[in-house]
Amino acid sequence: MSSVALYRDRDFDLRRVPVTEPTIAPARTHRGVLRRILAAMERSDQRRVEQEAARFIGKHGGRLTDDLERQLTEHFKSRSFVPT
Repeated sequence: MSSVALYRDRDFDLRRVPVTEPTIAPARTHRGVLRRILAAMERSDQRRVEQEAARFIGKHGGRLTDDLERQLTEHFKSRSFVPT
C-alpha cells in the first residue's frame, strides 16, 4: 500500500567482499543499535496498523470486500494514519 522504500530495502553497504571458499557456519553480522531501534519501531507500527485494520474489519461484518477495502483506505487516510 505504500510506495516509500524502507531502510531495509536500501543498500547501505556498497562494498562487496568476495567469498573465496565456503564456510561451515558464517558468522552472524552484528546490527547496529540504530538499525535495531528502527526495526523495532517498524515492527511496532506494523502491529498497530494490523490491529486497527482487524478491528475495523470486525466492526463492519468481518469479510473483506472491495467496498470494505475502500472504506478501510479512507479510514486510514482520514486519521493521518497511513499504513507503511
